[in-house]
Amino acid sequence: MDQHSPSIRAQAVALMRQGVPNRIVAEHLNVARGTVGWWRSEDRRARGEKYEHPTDCPRCTGRSFDEVAYAYLLGLYLGDGHIISKPKQHHLSVFCNATQTGLIAAAEDAMRKVMPLPSVRQRYKPGCIEVKSYTKHWTCMFPQHGPGKKHERLIALEPWQQGIVDAHPWEFIRGLIHSDGCRITNWTTHLVSGERKRYEYTRYFFTNVSDDIRQLYTDTLDKLGIEWTRCTRHGNPYNISVARKASVALMDTHVGPKH
Repeated sequence: MDQHSPSIRAQAVALMRQGVPNRIVAEHLNVARGTVGWWRSEDRRARGEKYEHPTDCPRCTGRSFDEVAYAYLLGLYLGDGHIISKPKQHHLSVFCNATQTGLIAAAEDAMRKVMPLPSVRQRYKPGCIEVKSYTKHWTCMFPQHGPGKKHERLIALEPWQQGIVDAHPWEFIRGLIHSDGCRITNWTTHLVSGERKRYEYTRYFFTNVSDDIRQLYTDTLDKLGIEWTRCTRHGNPYNISVARKASVALMDTHVGPKH
C-alpha cells in the first residue's frame, strides 16, 4: 500500500464523514480506492461505529415493492430455491436449466424487482445456472428459511405472503411450475371402428416432496378453478397432475412451457 501524508488521510476521512462515496474521494485525492476503503474502516473502528450494509429490504424499511415479482419469486424459492445464511455468506439461489434462458432471465428480473440494491449474479455449473442475489435480508422476505430440507419442516405462509398469493395467484403458480414443474405431451391409443388411433394431450406436472408445498400449490389451483389429480408413484404422492382440457388451456394462458 502506498504511503500518504497524514493531511491527505485527514482530508479523505473528512470527506467520507460528510457522506462522500469512496470512489469520489479516491478520484478527488488521487488515492487508490482500496486505500480509501481501508481508511474508512479504520475511522469507523476508532469511533466504535459498527458498519451495516445498506439495505432496501421491504420488511425492514417498510417500503413498497413489486408484489407480482414477489409472488413469482416465492414460487421459485419454494420449488427449487434455497437461502445460504452464514456469518460471512448470505444469498438467495435459484437453480435453472442452462438451456432455459427465458427462465434464467425471469428469475434474475424477479430478484432485482423485489430488492434492487443487492448484487445479482449467475454461476455456471454443469447443465445448469445458479442465479444468486447477495443479501442477508432474503431471510426477511422468505421466513420459511430454516435449518434442514424444506420437506423436513413445516412450510406455511405468513399472512402478508398469503395476501400476495391471493392477489397474484397465477404468478405464484408460474413460479412453482418453473421451478419444480413441467409441461409435457402424453399420448394414448383408442380403438375406433376397429382401428387403433393415437391421441396426444398436454399435461402439467408439479413434483415436490414437501406435503406443505404441494398443499399450497393445490389450494391455489382450487381457488383458480383448476382441476387436478394426485399421481402416486412407487407409493409416493409427490406428483400433482393437471390434464383436463379446460384446465390445461388456462395453464397454457397463464403459465406455458419453460423456455
